[in-house]
Amino acid sequence: MSETLRPPRPTRITVRRVAGRIGAEIFGVDLREELDDATVAEIRQAVLTHRVVFFRDQDIDHARHVAFGRRFGALTRRAGKKHGVHPEGHPEILTVDPKADTERYGADFEEHYRRKWVSPIAGWHSDLTQAVNPPDLSILRAEKTPEFGGDTQWTNTVAAYEGLSPALREFVDGLTAEHAFFTAVHLRHSDERDRGILGMYCEDPQVAVHPVVRVHPETGERALFVSPGSTTRLTGFSELESRHILELLFQHLTSAEYTVRFRWEPNSIAFWDNRSTCHFAPTDFAHLDVDRVMHRVTVLGEPAKGPDGFVSQQVTGEPLAAW
Repeated sequence: MSETLRPPRPTRITVRRVAGRIGAEIFGVDLREELDDATVAEIRQAVLTHRVVFFRDQDIDHARHVAFGRRFGALTRRAGKKHGVHPEGHPEILTVDPKADTERYGADFEEHYRRKWVSPIAGWHSDLTQAVNPPDLSILRAEKTPEFGGDTQWTNTVAAYEGLSPALREFVDGLTAEHAFFTAVHLRHSDERDRGILGMYCEDPQVAVHPVVRVHPETGERALFVSPGSTTRLTGFSELESRHILELLFQHLTSAEYTVRFRWEPNSIAFWDNRSTCHFAPTDFAHLDVDRVMHRVTVLGEPAKGPDGFVSQQVTGEPLAAW
């Protein structure tokens, strides 16, 4: 039988797009069960195609969450206390829970940072780009969610790159940028808590330089690889020049046309490609007395490569390692 006459290969999942340029919901998968290789490959392809995919009604425990993540590669996390809160016996998982942070640290640091943002879009970021090898993929699972509020947004940085004018694409293709923590957050020397945060950062800074445009290692697509929450400056430019160029890119890549917004429910899962997206955590529920408990695993990545061949460099700090 010729190639053109072969019947289409049966699919194991159903994928439905949810926004114009990013996002899809996956049906027909029960993550409590062991998935065969073909189904895992289909899920991976859906993530590559749609940048972020969503699952509903997946009542899985921490062990199954970790096992699902490992089907897509080695898992990683920040070392030591910087990793934050994790469930007992599952250090690979990062628990996102403001109340747990308050119990452990005596304060909700995320809300503290939000109050010091220098821009309304300062929270947009890709995970852990302060490392030379940021995670490839992230899988976030909801345990408890508020009845309203707490949505997460993602933006398609491939579409954002393609939406630039040809002359601007050519210009940014050869640029590099520094990534570090506490970008777009104004920490004051006059504030005691801020001084403590600055002290911890200065004792063990984490800084990497990445290409501004990243060539996706699996698809070959080009994506903007900067974000308001972690990109400090363009290398080779004055601070003023860097600020204006980056602000143009930040405003562009966070435009509504490239984004999707997800309404969380308990047992929902979001699975995104950290190489071709940025995301924005919710800012609309800190004033409410509600629980929002999420758990995330991340898949170990590799240094980014730019169109001109530049490969990410660690300035200070250590690369992420497998767990």
